[in-house]
Amino acid sequence: MTRLTAKFWVQAYMARLEFAGIPAYVVAHGDDTAGAVLVKLATLDGQAQAFQRSFDLMTGDRKWMVLAEGEEPTVDAALRRQRDFDPDLWVVEVEDRQGRHLLDEPGLVD
Repeated sequence: MTRLTAKFWVQAYMARLEFAGIPAYVVAHGDDTAGAVLVKLATLDGQAQAFQRSFDLMTGDRKWMVLAEGEEPTVDAALRRQRDFDPDLWVVEVEDRQGRHLLDEPGLVD
């Protein structure tokens, strides 16, 4: 299986969000080829979640897992720590009052 570059995945994700009418912004541009991607979902009520892609140890499948959740400043601090540790990370911020992030849709999970 060919792995997509981070830049290509982010561009495709942003296009899918735009098509669904969900505002999103790249707030940290990581390595174009091999950078990992973190997604922050802000529900515009002071709360947020941050997601990272991980491997399910039981099945070996890739899936999105919650890295941090709670008050938005707390989630932002967790993302900053991750970026300090790995400056190649991408961070995409999604803003949706309904909590939609589309990460569970086909093509975005894997």
